[in-house]
Amino acid sequence: MSITIDPLRLSKPISSSTYLAMRTVQGGRVVYSTRVPLLDLPTILPVPDPNVVDKDNRKVDRNHAKQFGKYLDDKEEWLAPALLARDNGGCVFENVQGSDDVGYLTVPWAIGGVACLSTIDGQHRVLGVDLEKRRITSDIALVDRSMARKISAERMEKLQADREKLVAQIGRLKREYVGLDIYVELDPIKHRQMFVDVADNAKGISSAVRARFDNYKVANRTLGDVMEHPLLKGWVDPEQDRMTQRNPNLLGAKHVADITRAVVAGAGGRISKKAESTLTDAEVIEQVKDFLDVLSNAFVDFATLTEADPVADRERWDDGKGELTTAQKLRRKSLLGSVGMLRVLGGVFHDLRSGDPDTADLGDVTMFFKRLDRHMAAPVTETSVWRTSNASDDFEPNASAPIMRTQNIVHLVNAIVGWYKKPPTTL
Repeated sequence: MSITIDPLRLSKPISSSTYLAMRTVQGGRVVYSTRVPLLDLPTILPVPDPNVVDKDNRKVDRNHAKQFGKYLDDKEEWLAPALLARDNGGCVFENVQGSDDVGYLTVPWAIGGVACLSTIDGQHRVLGVDLEKRRITSDIALVDRSMARKISAERMEKLQADREKLVAQIGRLKREYVGLDIYVELDPIKHRQMFVDVADNAKGISSAVRARFDNYKVANRTLGDVMEHPLLKGWVDPEQDRMTQRNPNLLGAKHVADITRAVVAGAGGRISKKAESTLTDAEVIEQVKDFLDVLSNAFVDFATLTEADPVADRERWDDGKGELTTAQKLRRKSLLGSVGMLRVLGGVFHDLRSGDPDTADLGDVTMFFKRLDRHMAAPVTETSVWRTSNASDDFEPNASAPIMRTQNIVHLVNAIVGWYKKPPTTL
């Protein structure tokens, strides 16, 4: 009996991938712009080793890369910019008939051969996808081994559901795409300069901007509504993280989010994942606005700030050429002008309002804060309650703000909450 083999049915060795791409020019270099499946990234681009410093790039952080993989897994509506890579001459571009700029781009694989691509920007995304792929395939193998054992029907059903979920995760990595811009540069020295140029021209996102636009956290989602409170309206810097003497505002957006966390979660300021999933935006906004109402009613300086016109204040201030704004004056003369003190008061408010069974009502908290009002002068003196009580470890001599370490803020909150029931003689 003769056997006939059809060689056309057999797969030939493959060591490259082909994508539809657009060819343009930037900075005198040819640039191929394409989109590739996420799962292809560790195939066509070198997977960086977190234990080795790349001579042409920065060392990668394994945990940061892992977080990107987790982000892909957690967020179906994920978003990431295009990766940037350098082609040392190994990519081949073939025009589509009728076009000079659109064509088929063949990219040699980085695995199993000599890579022609090297990453300029996006190393953590490459490693993150690779780690995520390895995690999923490892989990599938573990599930398969468990299913091969003699187990109950109920257990088998659960394992089958787990496997389908894992396979779906791999499917997402195959069918979802990310941008890739490939710069043709044969000179390795110029390649290094490309990395420096990208790093130098990238403007990092400040924590204040992140707080305004990151909607995954309830403290950030509610910022817009909280900042409309009369105490804050017009006095929050949307861009800056630090309140310098020259800043005409009272707080930055990040600080408002920090204070929100203190009001909602206490001095530690961390809202748990469980709380994130159960708290409604309306509940958070109401709690924080109650706190701001208490501040406005309890402290004379905050009443003054509420009555001031931030627009007129800025016009008089005119970038430091004229009179100080009301917020700047507050920062210079009162502890209430410090972010740290506001976080502390937020933590005190949280503890007094969430005490079980001794929850203080808003009127009681307001009256207690009024007793603190005359002690808010800055800088603190050696005879002030902040230096003569159990809060003395939380203030440096002549300080205008408490020590900002978390352990000091927690300690200070506990001390002030204790004063609510048993105040020091100087209070």
